[in-house]
Amino acid sequence: MPRPAPQRVTRVVLTRELIVHTAVELVERSGHDALSMRAVGEELGVSAMAMYRHVASRDELVAGIAEYVMETLDVPEEEAGDWREGARSLMRSFRATAREYPRSLALALECRTGIPVALKAIERALSLCARAGLDEATSVHVMRSLMAYALGTQLREAGMGRLLARQEEDPADTVRSLEPARFPHVVALPDELVDHGSDADFEFGLELFLSSVELMGGR
Repeated sequence: MPRPAPQRVTRVVLTRELIVHTAVELVERSGHDALSMRAVGEELGVSAMAMYRHVASRDELVAGIAEYVMETLDVPEEEAGDWREGARSLMRSFRATAREYPRSLALALECRTGIPVALKAIERALSLCARAGLDEATSVHVMRSLMAYALGTQLREAGMGRLLARQEEDPADTVRSLEPARFPHVVALPDELVDHGSDADFEFGLELFLSSVELMGGR
């Protein structure tokens, strides 16, 4: 009786791109605290040592994640006209990246490596602030606040979505069951409160920001 052929083993061909892509998937699924060379190696079925040829350390891996995510950010070109429209375009682009990679983007913003595409987005934001009439120091504050708003909005929406998905009962019914004497306004808005976020919410907040910028800059 002939012996059966040994089972073929498909070896993973490691590349920096594959390692970084796997790291991004891990961060989005489990958060940045789960990120380590060993954890990414386990995802790929290889040892951490096998990856050091392509990615030398966790810090380099984080830099790779930052580069990976920031390259998805579509920074609108500088155009003449109303600075508000430019700001809306930039913020919507930032939101699109935050929606796709919320946890990785949060990690990327902590990365202090010089990434040209990130600097391009910062330059664009500062240029818009200058056109709005803001001084240099205020422009930096506004730029950081707008980025925090776009990312924070997406993280809140994603987190609330996961929370509501784990509820066994209808979250709106849970709100309705609260004591009206203690929470009259909450009980009156069950459906609105359990809606974990929408583009309409984002646009509303964005217009509030732009209105404030307009008042500060006088333009």
